[in-house]
Formats: sequence, structure tokens, C-alpha cells
Amino acid sequence: MADRRRVVLDAAISVLGNRGLRQLTHRTVDAEAGLPMGATSNVFRTREALVEGVLGRLQEMEREAWQGLAGAPKPTSAEEFTGLIAAMARGLATGPGRVMTLARHAIFLEAAHSPPLQQRIAADRRLLEEWGVPWIAGLGSTDPAGDLWALLSTLDGLLSNQLAAPDPDWAPERQIGVVVRGMLS
Repeated sequence: MADRRRVVLDAAISVLGNRGLRQLTHRTVDAEAGLPMGATSNVFRTREALVEGVLGRLQEMEREAWQGLAGAPKPTSAEEFTGLIAAMARGLATGPGRVMTLARHAIFLEAAHSPPLQQRIAADRRLLEEWGVPWIAGLGSTDPAGDLWALLSTLDGLLSNQLAAPDPDWAPERQIGVVVRGMLS
């Protein structure tokens, strides 16, 4: 059953990222996954349950990505950190992570009207702080928690703009560098 659940959720992420929130239906997910009609509703009885499942899968995927960064050597300078975050941003906006990022943005918009989704997002933010605050502190920030959220907010804004109006020459290093240097001054 766990494999079927993952197949359904990955198909739902594909639907969200490639077609948008209005196209997220049990039938569309069944078709995307190549499953018989009704398979998605056997795993997720309601659309709300499906959306909550998608959020959980996205959070799992994001944690894996952040853990990959956490496993890399810690940057020792603002320039190294900026390069690391900019490379991650490019992967999320123009690379294989684009569909996941589009799906994440769709779910975040849905969360604006769903307290249960808001609670899950807040819990995931706390986990991200456990990883990110020590990195930011290690670079010399005097307010690592606040600076982490400033950086992540900037990153979300940059991603939103790149997703909405793709620029083939997009290079987020300058904007990310401004925030990183500001954290350390």
C-alpha cells in the first residue's frame, strides 16, 4: 500500500506542477499515475485528504533536499553560501525540481484557507530551522533565526518570479548575495 500511496502522491505532484490546482482531481491523478479509475480515491477519500497527502510528500522531498545540503561541507564564507543557495534555487526553478516547486506553491496558496495545512507547514518550518539556524550562525549572523527567514523569504520570492516569468538567463546569485551579506554586516 505504501508504494501505491507514493505513486498516487507523485502523480498528484506532477498534476499540480504541470497543470495547476484546478486540475487536481482523483480522476486526473488516476490517469497521470496510469492507475485504474478510483485508485486515488481508495487511498485518499476526499480532495482535502489528497491535498494533505501531497503536502506531506512535498515536505518529505524538501527535507531530503535540505538534508543533502546539510551533508555537504558547510560553507565557510558568504560567497560559498551564496553559491550553494543559488545553485539550489536554479535546480528548483529551472531544473528537475521545477514541477515540485510549482506544486509546492499551489499547495501553499491552498493553505491560506486551511488551518490544518497551515499547522503542518509551521511544523515543517521548525524542522528547517533546526538545520538552517546553525549554518547561518556559523557564518557569523547575530540573528540566525531571523536571517534564515529573511533568506528563505527572498528565495521564495525569487522562485515565484522565475516560475511566473521564466528568464533563460536567470542568475539569482546577486539577489541572494545581497541578503547573505546583509546578514553578516
